[in-house]
Order: sequence, then structure tokens, then C-alpha cells
Amino acid sequence: MYGLAAEFKSAEELVTAAEATRAAGYRDFDCYSPFPIDELVAPLGTHGDKVALVTLLGGLVGLGGAFFMQWYACVISYPVNIGGRPFFSWPAFIPVTFELTVLGAGLSAVFIGVLAFCGLPQLYHPIFNARRFERASQDAFFLCVEANDPLFERDLTWRFLEGLGPLALSEVPR
Repeated sequence: MYGLAAEFKSAEELVTAAEATRAAGYRDFDCYSPFPIDELVAPLGTHGDKVALVTLLGGLVGLGGAFFMQWYACVISYPVNIGGRPFFSWPAFIPVTFELTVLGAGLSAVFIGVLAFCGLPQLYHPIFNARRFERASQDAFFLCVEANDPLFERDLTWRFLEGLGPLALSEVPR
């Protein structure tokens, strides 16, 4: 068994259930809804800092790489004195540096931030086996307590989830 899933009729009920689940001591649970719910960040224990940090670092790598590439080409590899200007004429480097900063930030945000941190693409997940879960992308809200949680005990967790007032409860097979 992967866990127990509870279906709720509104986002407010899902947020209340997630807060109660966190307060009860459960840590390995997740919420599913048809749209993002900002109030779920705290109860789920997730923070959105990682993608922003990776994007910043990717942009800085792009900036440094672009500036180094142009400096090396103009000063070390192929120094040409044109019109008496210095070899290291940094204002001429700005357009390429800007473009590679944006490219580095975008690529790192997508490939590291989204694909690696979110575990995408994920073509199968056990929660897809939950009853009525296909509604999670349309108008239903689900909370799933995973069986690998230290506090998980099937009967106790079932009674706890029943106490939250869900529309339906179901076992999620692995």
C-alpha cells in the first residue's frame, strides 16, 4: 500500500486538513489540487527558494562565462588594436553578456529547477490509482498520507482522516 487518500470539496478544506495533518505529527503527506494554493506551502513543509537560487546561480554562470569568453578572445587569443581602443573594452561585451545571462538563468531554471527538483517527467505515480483521482486536475482536492510516514498505521490514520470530514477516503495501492 502506498498510502491513504482523502478527497475534499474545496481548497479551504484541503488547507485546513493539511494544517491538521502537520499538527498531528505526519510528515510524509502531499496535497493535490487543480490549481496552486499558496497556503499549502507551510503545512507541506516545502519552500520555493531552491528554484530561485538555481536560476540566480545559472544566470551568474552565464554572465561569468560570457564575460570570460569575450575577454579571452579579445585580450589573450586574438588581440587586435582597432582605433586605439583598449583590448579589454567591456562596454562592447554587454549585449552578449546579457544574452548569455538570460540563457543560463532560463536553462538552469528549466532543467535543474523544474525537471530535477520536481522529478519530472513522471509518467506514473501510485496516487494515480486512488479512486476519483482523475478529478484532481479538474475540481477535486486530495490529501494523501504516505505509508512510509513514521506515524502511519492504517487504522489510526484512516480514523484521523475521517475526522477531517472528507468527501471520500480510499486506499492507494502501490
